[in-house]
Amino acid sequence: MTEHFPAPELSYEDLTIGRRLRTGTIEVRREEMLAFASRYDPQPFHLEETAGQGSVFGGMSASGWFTAALTMRLMILGEFKFRGGAVGLGVEAIRWPRPVHVGDRLTAETEVAAMRVSESRPAFGIVKFVTTTTNQRGEVVMTKTANVLIPRRAAPPRSE
Repeated sequence: MTEHFPAPELSYEDLTIGRRLRTGTIEVRREEMLAFASRYDPQPFHLEETAGQGSVFGGMSASGWFTAALTMRLMILGEFKFRGGAVGLGVEAIRWPRPVHVGDRLTAETEVAAMRVSESRPAFGIVKFVTTTTNQRGEVVMTKTANVLIPRRAAPPRSE
């Protein structure tokens, strides 16, 4: 189950460098983890407890891409709400320093690292976000640095 935040939709102008956007929590469910791995990352340590025990993870672990998908859900259901949506422009870095296991409870926090108005699309700003996902023990399980196109409240008129 994911907790929802009754957060307002934001615009580029609502952001400042250093602002943090919080999320609720989500529990990693076995059936969802297995379904994802079966379809998209069918490695033995993502699908079988025995294989996981013999791996570097010490038990069956979630695919990092499943962790990324859960993090995205947390963000969108949390304070990461933007008028008209947020368009990903690219991920600079993604890391999974610790495995995620069935029953883990994940939460995420996204920090504004840099921002500027788009030169080619002045109705938007380009924001660099750093997202950190942690488990119930506060251990970091994923970090991601991404650039996102965020709508501005009011773009300056275009000069002809």
